[in-house]
Amino acid sequence: MSERGGIFAGDDPFVIARNWLAEAEKTEPNDPNAIALSTVDADGLPNARMVLLKDIEDDAFVFYTNYGSAKAQELDQSGKAAFVMHWKSLRRQIRVRGMIEREEGPQADAYYASRSLKSRLGAWASHQSQPLASRAALMAEVAKVTATHGTNPSRPPFWGGYRIWPTEIEFWADGAFRLHDRFRWSKGEKNDSWSVTRLNP
Repeated sequence: MSERGGIFAGDDPFVIARNWLAEAEKTEPNDPNAIALSTVDADGLPNARMVLLKDIEDDAFVFYTNYGSAKAQELDQSGKAAFVMHWKSLRRQIRVRGMIEREEGPQADAYYASRSLKSRLGAWASHQSQPLASRAALMAEVAKVTATHGTNPSRPPFWGGYRIWPTEIEFWADGAFRLHDRFRWSKGEKNDSWSVTRLNP
């Protein structure tokens, strides 16, 4: 394939990403929107963990977390992140690198409100990434916040979203004899045009 076509066709990488995710939703048994999110700490040591991607916007990717977590502290400190979304059933992956900003407005409120009540109360109860004495202590905290916040809790001030503005997106698909197809979309600044390059496997 010398020209981009088939599953790689199109002039908008976010449309391609949404199409691939829609296909994965039909074949992946669990969490087709899971991404392996990578950050670095203050010493430059990498960290990675799985989180759920909640939106593919027209120019960014959005996920949510506790702002007191290790990942959030690392995101705020560096202002950068990377992730890979891999679908074993499709033998495809998308790699993204870019800049970070918080999503703390009405969009975060709306997503929080869409979660189950237990998940909303859990967000209040969990001091994410901090030491925990026991499972019983966590459940006691859930009971406490349930009594305090009731059945319609507002979004905690320490919980919200992050938006990744990508400067690089790579689409990868498995090829016979490990001769994979890879296309990298890249740009220098947020408002620049995309440059697309075919990469060796």
